[in-house]
Amino acid sequence: MLDRRQILAMLGTTALATLAPTALFAASSIKPDEASALLVIDVQNCFLPGGSLAVKEGEQVVPVINKISKAFANVVMTQDWHTPGHISFASVHSGKKPFETVDLPYGKQVLWPDHCVQGTDGAALSKDLAIPHAELIIRKGFHKDVDSYSAFLEADGKTSTGLAGYLKARKIKRVFVAGLATDFCVAWTALDARKAGFEVYVVEDACRGIDTQGSLAKAWADMAKAGVKRIQSADIAASA
Repeated sequence: MLDRRQILAMLGTTALATLAPTALFAASSIKPDEASALLVIDVQNCFLPGGSLAVKEGEQVVPVINKISKAFANVVMTQDWHTPGHISFASVHSGKKPFETVDLPYGKQVLWPDHCVQGTDGAALSKDLAIPHAELIIRKGFHKDVDSYSAFLEADGKTSTGLAGYLKARKIKRVFVAGLATDFCVAWTALDARKAGFEVYVVEDACRGIDTQGSLAKAWADMAKAGVKRIQSADIAASA
């Protein structure tokens, strides 16, 4: 007859076996295929340390993005590409300060410090990005009177950048989004990608947020509601 100690040991082994699939073993890695694309959003000098709109810890996304990019045959990068005196700049609105908001014809606009002005060093992509196989750079926000967070649509919700058409022509089915900033350009890109019919993953540790007035928590909630999957870079299978 089994004594109490043996019974407890057996119960413990059974419980451990029950928990093992979820508690002890990581889920299978995601293997990007020819129908997958990595979207690298706005890793530009203005958003990095010393920039006019620096995102806290923004530089930390660069090595993560470089690493995961090797797993993708298809990589697209974006650049904010604003005109001087862009409507999203606080300096254009009398009496307004950065991070305040104004109502514009297309909706509520957060006002920013002047940033990513066309042709300036601040608008340049980080020199530390190492993605030589990136095949397309999408520039956005170049219309003076409308902002453009998303890589797919400008802030009016109807002016297309052409990215959705490009990806569909390339037979891309799912996109992985990384870059700056989580709660603005990354989130808007992810949400518009879902609206365009793509399966969407946001690589959390390959992004950093600004988080003004609760914007980061709201962005994650909005993305979850839209069916965007939140993953880590370790969830992506390294290239062979």
